[in-house]
Amino acid sequence: MWTEVVLHNFNNSGDGNFPTANLIFDETGNLYGTASAGGDFNQGTVFRLTPPASQGGEWEETTLHSFGSGADGRQPTGGLIFGLDGALYGTASQGGSKKNSTNCLLDDYAWTCGAVLRVAP
Repeated sequence: MWTEVVLHNFNNSGDGNFPTANLIFDETGNLYGTASAGGDFNQGTVFRLTPPASQGGEWEETTLHSFGSGADGRQPTGGLIFGLDGALYGTASQGGSKKNSTNCLLDDYAWTCGAVLRVAP
């Protein structure tokens, strides 16, 4: 029989909420993903979960990027992949640069066409 264990509970204190996409592992066992809301501006996050040093311990969540300027995208609803350069790549369902979005609708926050993103240390 399979057993479920909760690795992290989002609490909307900057770590994000509403994770809706797949997770990916790196070679050391860290998990990476996106949350479509929450973060510093409630526009979503890219996060990492680091496994505990000993079995049964708590996973540590780190917010790698908090969406908020609009130009950087917002509300990521897709998963991430690793690029050949080791960076994380994904998409945001809204936001993006005005100069590339002449046919998109403008709301009170940002252009809403979406963006392809790269997150790197």
